[in-house]
Amino acid sequence: MVALTIAFFSPKKYGIILFTCLALFNAAVAQPIDKNATGSTKALYSNLKAILKKGILFGHQDDMAYGVQWKYQPGRSDVKDVTGQYPAVFGWELGGLENDLPVNLDSVPFDKMKTYIRKGYEAGAVITISWHLNNPLTGKSAWDPAPANTIPSILPGGEKNELYKTWLDKLAAFFKSLKAQNGTYVPVIFRPFHELNGSWFWWGGKNCTPQQLMELWKYTVGYLRDTKQVHQLLYAFNTDRFATAAEYLERYPGKEWVDILGFDIYQKGDILPNDQFIAELDRSLALLEKIAGEEKKIPALTEFGYNSLPDTAWWTTVFYKAIHKHSIAYALAWRNAGPKAGGEIEYYVPYRSQQSAADFLQFSRKKKIFFQQQAKRLKLYQ
Repeated sequence: MVALTIAFFSPKKYGIILFTCLALFNAAVAQPIDKNATGSTKALYSNLKAILKKGILFGHQDDMAYGVQWKYQPGRSDVKDVTGQYPAVFGWELGGLENDLPVNLDSVPFDKMKTYIRKGYEAGAVITISWHLNNPLTGKSAWDPAPANTIPSILPGGEKNELYKTWLDKLAAFFKSLKAQNGTYVPVIFRPFHELNGSWFWWGGKNCTPQQLMELWKYTVGYLRDTKQVHQLLYAFNTDRFATAAEYLERYPGKEWVDILGFDIYQKGDILPNDQFIAELDRSLALLEKIAGEEKKIPALTEFGYNSLPDTAWWTTVFYKAIHKHSIAYALAWRNAGPKAGGEIEYYVPYRSQQSAADFLQFSRKKKIFFQQQAKRLKLYQ
């Protein structure tokens, strides 16, 4: 109130003071769930909240590692090839780390991943990491249908608890190895147990109870944060498609355990259901914003995509149409895997000469959509 009074009587002289006071006040209010988070992690959290009034950071999974018909070419990116700049958010995956593999489940070497993560951070972009961990009870993949006692088996007192702790130890070591040239830890948005209302992963849907998932979430966060003293993480909770707030919150562990709220959504089939997709994405984002506002969390579109992008104007007439009026921190497009065994091709952003490339370029120039250059100007870690 004092700052407002001063600004009222002498706006030219005290306008900057008012702005600074309010900024400091907002920074004090906006704190991640880890009270011992590093300074740059706290700054990222505060700035992601502030960005909700400015625009949406655009992200892409595995962007610097490979694209359609190429791998591990320095300076290469399908997003950059089309728009002239990198995305503002880089997504990465740790599946396989728990088993001491040199590469993740998408065949990206972990040593290369560390280099890409550092480069992205030093360029001012945001890093988000998912983890498709194997089923610790069966030893099979994340997609292995889980016995009902999988989660109880890895919690304290369970037969696989010691094994699970060794997996978390490896994650903690990986996170702590992520340091910039000046020695500071790279902040990471960690997104474990994603799409947790679906039944395709052992941790989700009918494969466990809501209470079991909440206990697993709290145990995982507590172990990394409090036992292993990893203090560079923001924790993202995300479902797959959802219809109501009650459905979204069914497995939510509580505001003291989550920093970011998101969901994943993909458009499938031919270009005919565009109107339905726009309506569903618009409705879901509105619900997410409402929930995030009530919980005082950061809303984000944690995964999205339309494989092979058959619609030449999808980016501006479908995706942008659905998201432009919403306030979300970022939207992460899934990976450009390219040709796969059996003749299938997978990609979620256009490459050079792809039929939606020109439209994607127009999308990238929208005032509300931020790529790496805009992210750098925002100084997200300060």
